[in-house]
Amino acid sequence: MAPQREWLEQDFYADLGVSSTATPDEIKKAYRKLARELHPDANPGDTAAEERFKRVSEAHSVLSDPAKRKEYDETRRMFAGGRFRGAPNGFGGSPGRGDVGGFDVGDLFGGAGGGDGIGDLFGGLFNRSPRTTSRPRRGNDLEATTTLSFRDAARGTTSSLSLTSPAPCTTCHGSGAKPGTSPRVCPNCNGAGVVSRNQGAFGFSEPCRDCQGTGSRIDDPCPDCSGNGVSVRTRTINVRIPVGVEDGQRIRLAGQGEAGLRGAPSGDLYVTVTVRPDPVFTRSGNDLKVELPVSFTELVLGATVSVPTLEGTVGVKIPPNTSEGRTLRVRGRGVTKRAGGAGDLLVTVRVKVPTNLDHTSLDRLRDYAEAERAAGFDPRAGWGA
Repeated sequence: MAPQREWLEQDFYADLGVSSTATPDEIKKAYRKLARELHPDANPGDTAAEERFKRVSEAHSVLSDPAKRKEYDETRRMFAGGRFRGAPNGFGGSPGRGDVGGFDVGDLFGGAGGGDGIGDLFGGLFNRSPRTTSRPRRGNDLEATTTLSFRDAARGTTSSLSLTSPAPCTTCHGSGAKPGTSPRVCPNCNGAGVVSRNQGAFGFSEPCRDCQGTGSRIDDPCPDCSGNGVSVRTRTINVRIPVGVEDGQRIRLAGQGEAGLRGAPSGDLYVTVTVRPDPVFTRSGNDLKVELPVSFTELVLGATVSVPTLEGTVGVKIPPNTSEGRTLRVRGRGVTKRAGGAGDLLVTVRVKVPTNLDHTSLDRLRDYAEAERAAGFDPRAGWGA
């Protein structure tokens, strides 16, 4: 759930283009429309569209959840009404200053250091422990692209990626402390990352300033990463490409993004797959499509023809008197499905016209043409009427 402090700075209803009284169906409909328009796959390289897509997704995650939407509405309504902007009588504050008895309401959010949001304020008011401590932030997500052949994408493969990005320091293994030493528990907050203090009638928690909310202190920082636990290096990642991946599909690798500071979790890596066209095959979902060159006589007389698949070849029977352009279906010889089984092989027959017949062959074709006319065959009968 988004921190309440961030909620005060965002208008989720405006992000989705709906009113604050919108129904769940209206919210869902608006989100689906914007998600299709702004999805990164539909706007490659457009960072503005990507940022808007993230805002729209966050807005939907809050407004589509009845409990989150209620809390968001109440938080916005409380501050929009100014309930913490002026000082009530008896606290000694000046109206409109945003303080209570000389206490700046900005401190409710941890001052310049930033806190966990209004949830910690209410936890302090009622003498409850904060729900979470302020730990080092997880690393950023990363984006990468890999290009595959059509057949590798359909059959599944493993692709190696070379990434240069922040990764756990190999000297201190991400702890931030010099080898042979370890971070110690912060004595000021006893490892909690937050400290509690009272201000007049209020009691609240804020990030510990001695450890910046991490809960630990490093007396002897690692010389290679200066105590961050992170260093920029090039690494090779083997990505397992599942069977049947399609062009433009994204694969998420949890924990393979940028490393977090001082042992915090790493972000994720999102790999976008680009599939090169194949000279023989195309796809329609899990069905494999191929155009088969045949002769006129094979269509008229019938034949059994060898057709390529992803795993060798298969014999396809062409019935006599088959029309050009007809599609024949071979069950189970398409792309493997993730849930098991496979799609079909769709074979479309296309007549290949000979260009180097000798005189004898041409004479026989003329005789055949005469036989067609004598039999009353007209390939354009009823056409263009």
